[in-house]
Amino acid sequence: MRVVVEKEGKEEVMVENVTRLEVLEQGIAVATLFEGSREIDGAALRHIDFLAGKVYLSLG
Repeated sequence: MRVVVEKEGKEEVMVENVTRLEVLEQGIAVATLFEGSREIDGAALRHIDFLAGKVYLSLG
């Protein structure tokens, strides 16, 4: 799965190869195969496209 953000009508990939996503009070935590865990403060889950393998976030 990829975590993406839409900016000015374009998709920006933030994280690739996501294996786990956790919704936190202050944002989103993602874990990947090779880089470990990372928190994205101020992020909120918008929607998930399972066919495309993308998780869409909004920031701020």
